[in-house]
Amino acid sequence: MACPQSCNSENESQSESTHHQSELKSLLSLPSLQSVPSLTSQSHRQQLYLSNTHHHCLTTLKGHTSYISSLTLAGEFLYTGSSDREIRSWKRNPLQYSDSDDHETLTNNLVAAGKGAVKSLVVQADKVFSAHQDRKIRVWKINYQEPDHHQKYTRLATLPTLGDRAFNLLMPKNQVQIRRHKKCTWVHHVDAVSALALSDDESLLYSVSWDRTLKIWRTKDFKCLESLANAHDDAINALALSNDGHVYTGSADKKIKVWKQNIEDDRKKKHFLVATLEKHNSGINALALSSDGAVLYSGACDRSILVWKKGSGGSGMEVVGALRGHGKAILCLAVVSDLVCSGSADRTVRVWRGLERNYSCLAVLEGHRGPVKCITAAVDGCNTTSDEAYLVYSGGLDCDIKVWQVLVPIL
Repeated sequence: MACPQSCNSENESQSESTHHQSELKSLLSLPSLQSVPSLTSQSHRQQLYLSNTHHHCLTTLKGHTSYISSLTLAGEFLYTGSSDREIRSWKRNPLQYSDSDDHETLTNNLVAAGKGAVKSLVVQADKVFSAHQDRKIRVWKINYQEPDHHQKYTRLATLPTLGDRAFNLLMPKNQVQIRRHKKCTWVHHVDAVSALALSDDESLLYSVSWDRTLKIWRTKDFKCLESLANAHDDAINALALSNDGHVYTGSADKKIKVWKQNIEDDRKKKHFLVATLEKHNSGINALALSSDGAVLYSGACDRSILVWKKGSGGSGMEVVGALRGHGKAILCLAVVSDLVCSGSADRTVRVWRGLERNYSCLAVLEGHRGPVKCITAAVDGCNTTSDEAYLVYSGGLDCDIKVWQVLVPIL
């Protein structure tokens, strides 16, 4: 389990040890989850459909010297974070690269700050929020440079802010016991911040950590509004937000928890637990939601991707089946349109599409030389074929970022 660390750096060696243990945990491949029926049976129609699906690797982006730990798309750029604390930005469309371009000239170093991996990245307009292994969240201002539209970055804040820390430090009731003889203000994460997400209106930033807490921050002034202590029994690895306000957290304790903000009482807009989803038999590494929030996908060390759907009458999520095919732990998930993309410790990316309750694996993307740690995807806006085209971006422990094009026949 990822154990909480103190607010100071007196025990960095223990923190490093905890980090490596948690990373190794996520890579463990446990027996497949057989208690849930498979959704990946193929009809004759689906087999014909699959035979007309094509994919290839457009390019491999090189520049990071350690493994890729996070990536996200925003505007014209792909943002990537690595395990050596470095963040870079790239042109998101490989067609913008010319044969004479050097990959190094296509990247802009954002920063090298903090300690350890950049665990998560989210972008809000002209700001980048980054979550770090050193227990901090950092906020960067994007400055666009004319005429080539290059970017430069300045640090706006580190969360929790100095003002937030000082205000709570002066009030003993705002301090919590994190270890024997050690206290810390409730606004601090005391272990690696593992994932970030923005609310639908982008007014709130959510963060989860290996310290088992879920925190909510106000984006306009970076103030920590709420902290749900012991939200799980073990490290929290994954976070997903639906457009109806539900918050999903996935943990090494094998559980998915569903949270909702109380909007009926303006004085206490606190989040409360709505449901606990239990079907996985191993730690959960990844969560992703369909665009309408009606379907939740969860990936775990049991090599299964579980598909959850809202019950009749809009009641809680119910598991409807599993997507199987990966040979090792599921490490990351992404949804684009009606496709689900999954990355695994087996070094492959799989692309799935569901028809009713029958799913097909449209493509297996092979080429990484190490586990696929992070993934994102988008519609290919430059497509000129008659097929639906998608771009899939994957980052691995081989230090490479691969950009894939997947061409899918129109249904």
